[in-house]
Amino acid sequence: MDRRDGRAMARLYDRYGRLVYATVFRIVRNQAVAEDLVQETFLRAWNRPGIFDEHQYAMGPWLLAVARNRAIDHCRSQAEPGASRAVFAENEDPRLYAGLEAGVLDAEQARRIKQSLAQMPDHHRQAIEIACFDEFSPIRMAARLGQPLVTAMASLRSALAELRRAMEAGVAP
Repeated sequence: MDRRDGRAMARLYDRYGRLVYATVFRIVRNQAVAEDLVQETFLRAWNRPGIFDEHQYAMGPWLLAVARNRAIDHCRSQAEPGASRAVFAENEDPRLYAGLEAGVLDAEQARRIKQSLAQMPDHHRQAIEIACFDEFSPIRMAARLGQPLVTAMASLRSALAELRRAMEAGVAP
């Protein structure tokens, strides 16, 4: 974000808000505190316009680092009443997180896929596992499932459509 652009901030929140919340909530285990810390995290990004060169640095990992640091700091302040809040500015340099966005988002997506698969009917889950994870050809997949090729392929298409719907619906942790 080069300047304080409300639409850019909204897009940023839409893209990373749930992931930042999940990161914070896993640490603080309190919904109200997590919501406050998410707001502080995005406020930090809002108050630092121009810090990022979108072609060089990734905003997602930086946001997650800020959120994590704020959550840890909150937990420390609760454990040590009266302790001063630590400042993690040295860990907030975007250059430290260049190139990490894909891995962080891939891990979150993998978790969501695993959760979605666990909620699917066995025959859909099995079709996806055989075709995608075991990398069976359609003919081998049909033989493994004990189904005609057309039936196995229809089952796979149906299972993938169900997985896509679950992912678009944003299966929450």
